[in-house]
Amino acid sequence: MTSGWNWDGFFEYLFNGYLFSGAITTLWLTLAGIAGGLVLGCVLALLRLSPYRWVARVAQTYIWVFRGTPLLVQLIIIYTGLPQIGIKLSVTESALIGLILNEAAYLAEIIRGGILGVAAGQSNAGRALGLNSAQVMAYIVLPQAVRIIIPALGNSVNGLLKTTSVTSVISMEELLRSTQLLIQERFMVLELFTVAALYYLLMTSLWDIVQRRIERHFGRAYRNIAIVDGQ
Repeated sequence: MTSGWNWDGFFEYLFNGYLFSGAITTLWLTLAGIAGGLVLGCVLALLRLSPYRWVARVAQTYIWVFRGTPLLVQLIIIYTGLPQIGIKLSVTESALIGLILNEAAYLAEIIRGGILGVAAGQSNAGRALGLNSAQVMAYIVLPQAVRIIIPALGNSVNGLLKTTSVTSVISMEELLRSTQLLIQERFMVLELFTVAALYYLLMTSLWDIVQRRIERHFGRAYRNIAIVDGQ
């Protein structure tokens, strides 16, 4: 009986240029999704904290919709549904828009939680010094909120690295889609999916290292401040 595992095929595709290109696409989709999600998420978080109820309600409804529906469904609506009303987007545009809109809903709550985690006395102290609301937010609240936000934000990056695989459903040639296309040619299902899993594992592991260093950096800065305050 012959083995069902093809070692030659496994090592051949472990260093395959086409799969590497797919991994690069996964990386830039992740970076673009996080960057765009952060910008939109910040706006949504600030709107959620608005004293005007209708403004907060609009942001809350957005978050409710995009957190309450699957990204897969959102991508299909953007790519195949919008053309029915005259809005036709390319695969790349649809993937980016879908990832950003979805990620923003989650990041908005992370950012809002970080802002609310800053003691109210800090804002009051800023106003006592003559700062307006925008200055208090920019110079006092947000810098302290970053320390609270970073761990959750790092986990979001890790999650998005894997979530980009969902864009394969609209034919975005990221890592998973590239793997699927090669499987259709070579029929080495187990070998190729194992290679893809190793690529994902490598990317998330490297990000874990970066995340730990970032957290240590901000944690050290906070500890130094706490020591000074204690003295």
